[in-house]
Amino acid sequence: MRILNVVTSERRWCNRFPVFVALFVSLLYLGLSAMPAQAMRIQKVTSPGGIEAWLVESHEVPLIAMQFGFAGGSLQDPDGRDGLANFVSGILDEGAGDLDAIAFHERMQELAVRMSFDAGRDVFSGSLQTLTENSAEGFELLRMALTEARFDEDAIARIRTQIVAGLKIEETDPDRVAGREWYKLAFGEHPYSRPPQGDIGTVQAITAVDLKDYARRVFARDSLKVAVVGDIDAKRLASVLDQVFGSLPAKGDLRPVDEAKPPMGPIRKVVEMDVPQSVARFGHLGLKRSDKDFVAASVLNYIVGGGGFSSRLMEEVREKRGLAYSVYSYLSPYRHAALYLGGVATENKSIGQSLEVIQNVLRDLATNGPSQQELDAAKSYMTGSFPLRFDTSGKIASQLLWIQIENLGIDYIDKRNSLVEAVTLEDIKRVAKRLIHADGLIVIVVGKPAGTL
Repeated sequence: MRILNVVTSERRWCNRFPVFVALFVSLLYLGLSAMPAQAMRIQKVTSPGGIEAWLVESHEVPLIAMQFGFAGGSLQDPDGRDGLANFVSGILDEGAGDLDAIAFHERMQELAVRMSFDAGRDVFSGSLQTLTENSAEGFELLRMALTEARFDEDAIARIRTQIVAGLKIEETDPDRVAGREWYKLAFGEHPYSRPPQGDIGTVQAITAVDLKDYARRVFARDSLKVAVVGDIDAKRLASVLDQVFGSLPAKGDLRPVDEAKPPMGPIRKVVEMDVPQSVARFGHLGLKRSDKDFVAASVLNYIVGGGGFSSRLMEEVREKRGLAYSVYSYLSPYRHAALYLGGVATENKSIGQSLEVIQNVLRDLATNGPSQQELDAAKSYMTGSFPLRFDTSGKIASQLLWIQIENLGIDYIDKRNSLVEAVTLEDIKRVAKRLIHADGLIVIVVGKPAGTL
């Protein structure tokens, strides 16, 4: 979760705002360096200190994009401190070294540096975009944020206030409530049941000591993955890797996490909320990213509910019956669990019928599988749209990072479309029987559903 940080007085911020916007727009423009996925040459770069990164050199524009990640995420939040990783992600650039929050942000604006951090359930990640001419100072700011973050009390108070305000808004959002309640119901006492953003009570309890301890335990070289794209060569990157990450601990201090297996349904729960529209989340066990059937499952999911108006769920629920504006499904693989999830939102009076139609669609696909025409359309879209994941330097770096995290291999980009093309109708039907359990759904409904669910 990225939080908008307000760190200056109103007058001081307004005076700088036009300059900041100009630099920001310039940076975005420079980042639009489209590159065909198959044309990329990915280099493995190892620093003198043994830190490895994947690099795609591109010298057409003077921009460097870096993405990196550490194993950990919100799974490493201690008991009673849910939301700690998320809190850390919001405060790392709120002052570091001898720069307080105002000075740190002013320096980033002067240099046209963009820096952000995010805490997922399994991974704590970060990114940096910098102009080549300012990259030495940009990388130094990143080093300071990771190794010399100040965690000043005024910054802690400000970020806490912003997070709590967001959590209060989420309490009135039926979709957010449905997502939180689904994970609680599915995962029970496992850490995956806890919302990465925490709740108001746990966020209020977080201290500077907690923030520093999380950084100490999680930011370590043994789980670090790095991807860099842009106007930098391997020799310089090797030096930068040691500069930015070299002083981090060699090994993290992560608590062990057990495998999680959500129970198979049918389980249904209603969370009453006085809203005109009910929101439902449904799902069950899925397939991990390392599973041999994951690519086929991805193609299948496009057909089921991942293909927008091309999906079977959208056709049956919205187009034929007008029951809902949107309905969707997606694969959600984690390090210690895998899920197959979906959602729908509709009028309170229609939610029961919508869920019945969804269940029937899933049951039919599990029994009979999709048609050859549906399979061909899914493969055509998935292979044709793949290059759109690589149309900016930031997107390329993000793809390279997650390919590393998911251990897909440095040649994955070259072979990905052929893996999709190789999926047959026989594969899809077999995987549909394995993946889809229409009568085993865990369902959360938030709203005031009418009738019987």
